[in-house]
Amino acid sequence: MKTPDSRFYCPQIQSGRATLDENESVHAVKVCRAAQGDILELCDGQGHFAVGTIVVADPRACQVEISAVETPKPMRPLLNLAIACLKDDALEEVVFHAAQTEIASITFLRTDYSQEPKNSDLHKLVRRSELKSLVSLKQSKKPWLTEICGPVEFKEWLKGYRGDLILCDVDGERTAPKEVTDKLTADSASDKKCDETSTPVTLLVGPEGGFSPEEIRMTKDFTGGKSYALNLGNTRLRARTAAIVALGKLL
Repeated sequence: MKTPDSRFYCPQIQSGRATLDENESVHAVKVCRAAQGDILELCDGQGHFAVGTIVVADPRACQVEISAVETPKPMRPLLNLAIACLKDDALEEVVFHAAQTEIASITFLRTDYSQEPKNSDLHKLVRRSELKSLVSLKQSKKPWLTEICGPVEFKEWLKGYRGDLILCDVDGERTAPKEVTDKLTADSASDKKCDETSTPVTLLVGPEGGFSPEEIRMTKDFTGGKSYALNLGNTRLRARTAAIVALGKLL
């Protein structure tokens, strides 16, 4: 038997025996009805895939014997998304869709116009978003898990960031910068090991109403890398929609 069209998360992939955590074990044994001798496709979110044969079909701690490890794309993606904190479940919706694409991270920013609900517990939001990112990793069958970062104050984040920026702005260019898309395309096609000197690219999406004039000025005056502005079209978009449209222009 082969498992359904999905992968199972196993953070420690190497030849030999591995034990899946309880969530993955339940999914394999109870939901997918996998049994001893069946084959599971595994991923670690760090660029590796593996094939494992179930040796102990325990729904609390399923054990597999890994016979082959594959590294189809060792280079971590260069593209990142940084989006302002939004109200309701908008950020989780963004993560659910964006994490299915090949982006390295999603950072939640506290901006001047952020729309966070009163008494919000963003630690719970971050945890739920991490779980959605993990689901997206397995569903999309991509090599790298999208990291969830923040929340962090926008101005503090900008001070520590080094890389290129693309600000979603009504006054920006209608097409993505060619030098950026060329770099991202080269990254996607690369079979080299991850180069820590490669310049990351971060797409900036503001809250409903956009970034404040001061935040826009800081972005345009950014000296830690190149700064671009990208126009997303003639219509006014919700922030959650803008994030996905902008990623579509770059990927």
